[in-house]
Amino acid sequence: MILKGVWRRTENSRTRYQWRKTSDYVAFTIAVLLLGRVWLEGFQTVATFLGLASAGLAIAMKDPLVNVAGWLFIVWRRPFDVGDRIQIGVHAGDVIDLRVFQFTLMEIGNWVKADQSTGRIIHIPNGKVFVDSQTNYTKGWFDYIWNEIPVLVTFESDWRKAKQILQAIAASHSDHLIPLAEQKLKESSREFVILTPNLNPEVFTSVEASGILLTMRHLCEPRNRRDSSQKIWEAILDEFAGHQDIDFAYPTQRYYNHDLEGKNTLQQ
Repeated sequence: MILKGVWRRTENSRTRYQWRKTSDYVAFTIAVLLLGRVWLEGFQTVATFLGLASAGLAIAMKDPLVNVAGWLFIVWRRPFDVGDRIQIGVHAGDVIDLRVFQFTLMEIGNWVKADQSTGRIIHIPNGKVFVDSQTNYTKGWFDYIWNEIPVLVTFESDWRKAKQILQAIAASHSDHLIPLAEQKLKESSREFVILTPNLNPEVFTSVEASGILLTMRHLCEPRNRRDSSQKIWEAILDEFAGHQDIDFAYPTQRYYNHDLEGKNTLQQ
């Protein structure tokens, strides 16, 4: 009846899910307490019952007990919640369900070369939280991630002009996130010791074998990285098309004739 009332009052899927899972846990706890009382009556002392039960469980139910302990850890410490995007070990995805023995991810990545869904779901034992590192994209000290886009131009290009163009493009696609990110940093500083990072978009310069590498670094929302990259790349292509002195670089081979191209002092 409680669930029916919740269903009538809200259509929010997360709220409905939380109420349904809470009611399941409450019902399970009550059932265990009632059955436990019946079982205890068959033993002379509580110590006898606990000794036999613990010995049997330790041998036959090692992995399930570890998973239950993992579930308690997840519920208590909250490293992630349903709806979060996480990576645990080699698996990444959105958490869509959490149960006593396992949690479920809607997989992202893998053969899809971006942070988008593959269409598969992954069931992971809760005990994995004790042996594998966990990365939370959407919950923690920060609500955003940094994305980097490498742009390689030829040595003959006006790389300074290209860098200015990339700086302007990065700013136009991420400046609106900076005030929100600054506010989140202030809130998180109450709980964590945070070395304030540079939130402004940047373009870094380096040299590769085939040209000059200009690496754009900017803030974006965790679930919007591919879309953000696409919009930025389209803006880059449009801008570079209008400049004859900027060309993209790609792997090439060059044959060098020292007698013709060498420095005058060396030729003599």
